[in-house]
Amino acid sequence: MTPRDASDANDNANGRRWSDLDRPPLNEASLRRALLRQEGLWRDVQVVQRTGSTNSDLVALATEGKADEGVVLIAEEQDAGRGRLDRQWTAPARSGLFFSVLLKPTQVPVERWGWLPLLTGVAIATGLSRAVGVDTALKWPNDVLVTVGDEERKAGGILAERAGTDAVVVGIGINVTLREDELPVPGAGSLALAGAVSTDRDTVLRAVLRSLEQWYERWRGAGGDPAASGLQETYAAGCATLGRSVRAELPGGRSITGEAVAVDGDGRLVVATGDGVQEPVGAGDVVHLRAV
Repeated sequence: MTPRDASDANDNANGRRWSDLDRPPLNEASLRRALLRQEGLWRDVQVVQRTGSTNSDLVALATEGKADEGVVLIAEEQDAGRGRLDRQWTAPARSGLFFSVLLKPTQVPVERWGWLPLLTGVAIATGLSRAVGVDTALKWPNDVLVTVGDEERKAGGILAERAGTDAVVVGIGINVTLREDELPVPGAGSLALAGAVSTDRDTVLRAVLRSLEQWYERWRGAGGDPAASGLQETYAAGCATLGRSVRAELPGGRSITGEAVAVDGDGRLVVATGDGVQEPVGAGDVVHLRAV
């Protein structure tokens, strides 16, 4: 019996797997039938009951040469999920989608790989709009926002990590059915709280992965050119950060405040400061200072 089989058996024995009938487990066989195609991007779909971090697991597999492009690793529960800047991502089992994908954009110059988190955000927003009727916005560089009441809240996040010299693992977390009393921090949200017409996780996952495949192939086919692929324009159109007053907290403890005016060809946020300087921000934490 493998560790995964043992985990499944223990869950079934304890009744945990079916303890919340509003949150059924993902159907791995159905996902495979829907997503794996001879000429498609996705080559394997694996669902595990519990792990620390799907990103850490997939980076390790890729580094050891045990996983190739197109592998999708999904966890029903993570106890060491990570976001940017080493922040933790926690949620009850089966309340969301916690998964990572392995990409090898070797046809694209490495200097353009920084667009992958932004591309993933566009793919998530597109997929959610089609599948569950939820309007989303993107907070630069990696947050997915939904509207709950009249408040903008974070319902998803993206973490991209290099795996060796030729691969990138992109981790995605989406809060699907979290209730108000389950939210980990103020400002968090979920698809359910945003009024999604469906919270079926199989449906949401298929929509997001199909959208990601379409955008990735489009971007890769254009040699990673964000303008030629339409990625730069589409990201800017859905980016809630643009046009806002922001504070960018930069590596090294420096911060700048100003208006976010553009996303440049390298995927950096351009901030116009009060002294007339337009400064590109490639890394750091951005805080929205006022609503649109």
